[in-house]
Amino acid sequence: MKSQLPSYLCATALLTLSIAFAEETPTITIRKSDAINLAIAGIGGGEGPAVVKVLQNDLALAGAFSLGEAAKASYVVSGTASGGGLQGQVKDRSGGVVLSKGYSGVPRAVAHQFADDIVATLTGHPGIATSKIAFVSTRSGRKEIYTADYDGANVRQLTNDGVISVAPALSADGSKLAYTGYQSGYADIYLIEIGSGARNRIVKFPGTNSGAAFSPDGGRIACSISKDGNPELYVLGANGSGAHRLTHTRGVESSPSWSPDGREIVYSSDESGSPRLFRIASGGGVAQAVPTGYSFCTEPSWSPDGKKIAFTARQGGFSIGVTDLGSGSTRLLISGQDGVWGADSRHLLFSDGASLLLLDAQSGRSVPVVSGLGKVSEPTWSR
Repeated sequence: MKSQLPSYLCATALLTLSIAFAEETPTITIRKSDAINLAIAGIGGGEGPAVVKVLQNDLALAGAFSLGEAAKASYVVSGTASGGGLQGQVKDRSGGVVLSKGYSGVPRAVAHQFADDIVATLTGHPGIATSKIAFVSTRSGRKEIYTADYDGANVRQLTNDGVISVAPALSADGSKLAYTGYQSGYADIYLIEIGSGARNRIVKFPGTNSGAAFSPDGGRIACSISKDGNPELYVLGANGSGAHRLTHTRGVESSPSWSPDGREIVYSSDESGSPRLFRIASGGGVAQAVPTGYSFCTEPSWSPDGKKIAFTARQGGFSIGVTDLGSGSTRLLISGQDGVWGADSRHLLFSDGASLLLLDAQSGRSVPVVSGLGKVSEPTWSR
């Protein structure tokens, strides 16, 4: 008979932080002067208004800009959108062109592309507007997998299995999604090609097979497999081939997340009692503890810039924590769980139980992006 993972891996709770504790873990706040002054002078053409609406939201959510009047702005955005295309331009205060590019597609898509190029050009960091998300929702009465744009638009139900479907994981390019499904009556890992909808069961060993995570290049997955007894960490090909065991403990290993170079994996293990974070080479070796200062840590997410690990901490409830790997410092950001980094290593997507929220980890601002779908949890985010 297949074993089940401990209940703490799917528990849902909210944490109210005390004033004293908040003083120990302060949130960094961006001053207005730190933001780049930017103005949207207007996008002409028949599709211009639709593009402007999306573009304004994207640039506001990016967190790096102060949107205002063109006369006071350091940079001015303009362009023309019509006939399924956008010609976008950004000029600096002296009138010099810093970005000029054409895009093809529907207004929403071209606005996202333009927004990401503006972010990359003016900040030097990747944008998040063209990314996709997936998550678990109980809207149908059972846990199923859904997908959406990063801002919660275009929600689509991806699975309709009629059984428990959990632990979704998008590949970095958003073309594939792995998840844990119980269609066979047991926990196995399935792979869906997002474009075609084709689905295959790729990990089906006796025991529990769960919690897949794609390597940065999409060629491998890490997951928990209990075929040898308790759930251990394994690495396999993205088609489920060549299973290689990484851990050998008496505990439960779960929630793997890859380093951006694909050389290491951070994961949660309860070998010592309560779950804590560890890191191990993706080819195997000796695991090393990741000191966070908290005795209950699950769902780690390694930032794309390689500098930080976000995780769920339990301290009377659940909250999103972030450990800086350089300094070793840890701070709690907000009540919630299942935090996952976006491509910019600045934003986190997380669940408060009823909604998914987009958190700017630098400013502390959070914005609901998915709600009204029952219980919503376990977000995953493409790059």
